[in-house]
Amino acid sequence: MPIDLHVHSLYSDGTHPPARLVDAAVTVGLSAMALTDHDLFDGIPEAEAAAEGRLELVPGIELSVKWGDRKMHLLGLWVGPGSALDEHLDEVRRFRSMRNVAMIEALAAMGYPITVDEVADRAEKGVIGRPHMADVLVEKGLFSTNAEVFEALLGDGAPAYRDRERWSLRRAVDLIVESGGVAVAAHPHTVADDADGFRSAFAAFAEAGIAGVECWYGEYPPAQRVAMAAMAERHGLVPSGGSDHHGGRRKPGLEVGVGRGDLVVPDEVLDRLKERRPE
Repeated sequence: MPIDLHVHSLYSDGTHPPARLVDAAVTVGLSAMALTDHDLFDGIPEAEAAAEGRLELVPGIELSVKWGDRKMHLLGLWVGPGSALDEHLDEVRRFRSMRNVAMIEALAAMGYPITVDEVADRAEKGVIGRPHMADVLVEKGLFSTNAEVFEALLGDGAPAYRDRERWSLRRAVDLIVESGGVAVAAHPHTVADDADGFRSAFAAFAEAGIAGVECWYGEYPPAQRVAMAAMAERHGLVPSGGSDHHGGRRKPGLEVGVGRGDLVVPDEVLDRLKERRPE
């Protein structure tokens, strides 16, 4: 049975509660699902309760980290509330909060007056981020879609974008391992754009103690998934995968377990990643 090791709930920038994501995973026949919200574990208890007796729930997280002069996203699997990682997440959320204020101030200066309170109300639960700012701008009738807001204002390099402090890749990997989990590099196309770039990145990931890399990814065409999985194997990395489901307003068409309809993450990935967990 297939699995999905990259799913977001409304506790970060997804649109659905954890229990609904579990229901969706069961409906499409998954044997396991990882909840990997950004920067917190608040949705894990709800997901675990919904999953009991139905599928294996892998507690996880997604972190944005520094890798040299680049940014990348890192998944931590089998980490959760009360872990060594959890003890340090307030720092990460503080970095995020400071960036949010700076971006909202930038939007106001550009003639898009939204407030921190409006954005927080839109977020409902958990962490606040750029998608929630986009929601407010769309609801005010200033843009038609979240994608338009990101292209015009909030995407990397756009006029209202502001960077934030991030942990180093090394620190994030160390805390994940200390917490009994494994680190997986998420959607590596964000740090490489050709075969040579992927080879260099995969080699660096392995050297950094990362256990796997997301190859069976919802946004990749089938041929790319196969090629990346073979490259991961050559570098001693487990080819992991997931839909990166956020919900319709965030990433339209990416559904739990199946991505755009053709995603199948082999269940053997789960066992192979488990074998890489620290003793």
